[in-house]
Amino acid sequence: MEWCCSTSNASCFETNFQISLEKPISYNFFGLNDSISAAYTQKSFWQTAKHSFPFRETNYEPELFIQIPYENSSVFKSYKIGFNHNSNGKGDDLSRSWNRLYLESTFQLSELFVVPKVWYRIPEEKDDNNPNIENYYGYGDLTFIYTYQKNQFELALRNNLEFNDKNRGSAEFNWTFPLPRLFYSTNTYGMFQLFTGYGNSLIDYDRETNRVGLGIALSR
Repeated sequence: MEWCCSTSNASCFETNFQISLEKPISYNFFGLNDSISAAYTQKSFWQTAKHSFPFRETNYEPELFIQIPYENSSVFKSYKIGFNHNSNGKGDDLSRSWNRLYLESTFQLSELFVVPKVWYRIPEEKDDNNPNIENYYGYGDLTFIYTYQKNQFELALRNNLEFNDKNRGSAEFNWTFPLPRLFYSTNTYGMFQLFTGYGNSLIDYDRETNRVGLGIALSR
């Protein structure tokens, strides 16, 4: 779970929070030392600076995936195959949703983890409220995670790989760090976040956003 206060290029102050849960439901089902898990992520954008404190947007993301470790390499650690649904739970013109199949792998180079991920959007036969969403989210992302002492740095990059005036993507940087001893508790960290690009929230997937946030992460 993470919380942060952010400002965007629309001069908007928001409180963002994210809850992520994961539950293994089967082990070694395919005889590959694999695990099958269900996961759920919910990210909300709460406009605490406005009258009545409205929630501008909430994104819901359940998924089911299989993770298989790879033990014959010191660099290539594992790969994951999954199904992902992402929506904002709204109807009519405000509805945003898509379903994806994805393949993700993990590589480790000393303290640096490199996590490439590619996905395929499952076509919708009708009522597609965001038919061009791949133009902004692209077809995959690349994440770098580096740990130094008790600090963790994470950089996530997306791009649609159109090298012209239709090029779209995003970059998100997260730094989680230990809190001062006065505020210290197990698995609680301070967090600094920067985001620029498209797709920070589903309702604004086709709008460029720049955000800076400072908050607390209850796990990482």
